[in-house]
Formats: sequence, structure tokens, C-alpha cells
Amino acid sequence: MAYASYPSLQGRVVFVTGGASGIGAEFVRQFHGQGAKVAFVDLQEGEGRDLAAALGEGAWFRQCDVTDVPALQAAIRDAAAALGPVTVLINNVANDTRHKAEETDIAAWRRGLAVNLDPAFVAATAVYPMMKAAGGGSIVNVSSINAIWGPADMATYVAAKGAINSLSKGLAREWGPDRIRVNALSPGWVITERQLELWLTPEAEADWAKQVALKDRLMPEDIARAALFLASDDSRMMTGQNMIVDAGRL
Repeated sequence: MAYASYPSLQGRVVFVTGGASGIGAEFVRQFHGQGAKVAFVDLQEGEGRDLAAALGEGAWFRQCDVTDVPALQAAIRDAAAALGPVTVLINNVANDTRHKAEETDIAAWRRGLAVNLDPAFVAATAVYPMMKAAGGGSIVNVSSINAIWGPADMATYVAAKGAINSLSKGLAREWGPDRIRVNALSPGWVITERQLELWLTPEAEADWAKQVALKDRLMPEDIARAALFLASDDSRMMTGQNMIVDAGRL
């Protein structure tokens, strides 16, 4: 298959949270492959440094705990100082660890929101002045079809992703006059190393295949290519939307 190139992404500065592995790493690779300068943060220092080294010029990495608000804000400032003002933000970081609602105390609830929801707002407000000064930008908030589907044993994650969808609409309306577009991107079951290690069994995959229209595995690159479109000028009149990429599950 041949896939699209986006000239409008060449030279743009992209910031990705949770970019060292899984879907996040594919965001980093795909944007870099379009000629963008890509900064990314992650807790996984080794994986992040290896990815940045493999990509070479135009890739910037910092180990960062995104629940540490000052650290995330500083990383965005420093990335902009190194590469230029951020005009594309991919709010990707998340943790979908399963948990029983009745066994989740308020501290665990807050920790879940601190990684699955708060960084999207923190990063968005950090890049806002840069995007406004640049005359516009694109923010892609990675949500999930689970925000709509609402599976069991993921109450914090599901709640956070639902909030991500609403946050995207609210910021799109608020920042539209500054030509800053804000969209959500909702993947289905994407086959990453984490999924392979923890949850993907032949039985689970067979059950999933019964629920989708397209029977091929949904891969990180399928989600990254959707993000390229949302970040590019090709989608210049799209904002406040939730793009679903789930092989026809919903």
C-alpha cells in the first residue's frame, strides 16, 4: 500500500506525550518521517533514548513523569527552545491497567486521572501561547472507543477518556478564534507489545473479530496515520471532532 505525504507537516514542531513505546512511538516515527521535528516524553528512559537516537536529527527526547506538572511544562518549554515553537501536540500518554471499581480507593482514582486526563490539559495550556503566536496549530487528544463502549474493570480510564472527548470540544470552541484546532482520536483495540503481553489471547482476538467489520489487526501505524491527517493542513476545517479508528467496532 502507498500512504499519503503531508507537505504541510514538513518542518513543524510536534510534541508527543508517552512517545517511547506502543502507539506513541509510532506517532513519533510517522511524524518524523513526514519531515517534522518531533519532541517526546516518556517514563521509559531507555526506550525513549533509543528511539531518538535511531531517528537522529530532528528528534528530541526527555524522560518525564507526566503527572509532575512542572516537569511536563518544563519539558515543553525546553523542547520549544531546542526545536522551535510547538504547533502540533499529540496528547497520547495513558495507562489502561484494569481495576475493580469497588476496590479502587480515592487515592487510586486520583492517580488514574493524573495520568489519563490531567496531562492533556496541562500540555494543551502549555502550548497554547506558542500556537496562538504562530497563528494556529493542531492538538490531537488520544481518546478511546472505551469512552463510548464503557467496558467493565476500567472505570478510571473510561471516565478520563470520556472527559478527553468533552475537553476536546470545549477547547476547540474556546481556541477556534486563534486558529487552534482540537480534535479527539479514538482507537479501537490496537495490537501493541503491551496488549500482546497482557491481554491478547486467541480467544480474545476471535471474540474481537466477531465484533468488527474489518478483520485485519488494528496496528499502531493505523492510528498514527489518522493523527497525521488531523495535524496537517488537509484537515484545516476540522475541529471539535472525535475521529474513530476501530475497524468498525462501534
